[in-house]
Amino acid sequence: MTQPKKKRFTTRQLTTMSILAAVASILFLVEITIVSFYKLDFSNIPVLLGTFSMGPLAGVMILAVKSALGILHTSSGGVGELADFLIGLAMILPAGLIYRRDKSRKGALIGMLVGGVAATIAGVLANIYILFPVFGLSPETVVAIGQGINPAIHTQWDFVLLITAPFNVLKWGAISALGWFLYKPLSPLLHGSRQVV
Repeated sequence: MTQPKKKRFTTRQLTTMSILAAVASILFLVEITIVSFYKLDFSNIPVLLGTFSMGPLAGVMILAVKSALGILHTSSGGVGELADFLIGLAMILPAGLIYRRDKSRKGALIGMLVGGVAATIAGVLANIYILFPVFGLSPETVVAIGQGINPAIHTQWDFVLLITAPFNVLKWGAISALGWFLYKPLSPLLHGSRQVV
């Protein structure tokens, strides 16, 4: 007789993932303009918490649901949501894989640092190769916008290195810091423990 296949996720985990995806989708609507068209949101905090508590696959699923729901109220034809998904993926995969190998505060910190660097690089590349072309922003337009912020900007690459990259460092640094402080107090709920400490 063949053994029944073990479920990848329990019912409780699927419920937790659904709740985290719903919270992430709501946070996706709350944006703070930082500079030019770059807006900070904290929708990836629930994704990060889900990744640490249930693994990288759970994190990818929460991120995918959040991005898919974002398309329902998109103003970018889904392009912004695609970029958000790819950049978020660059963060949570390294963070989740590293933390899975070393489930300690050090492992979490290293995972978030590596993920933050990967997400920053992904953000730069997504702007150059996806967002600028799709939104019809010519190199000249990008430079003109950039020079209004920093006169040292003379090319698209100057823009992404001097504006996009620092924005992403700020964004992922803030998400990592909040995730760091929230994970321990929320851990009993995320893991289904009865006691909340």
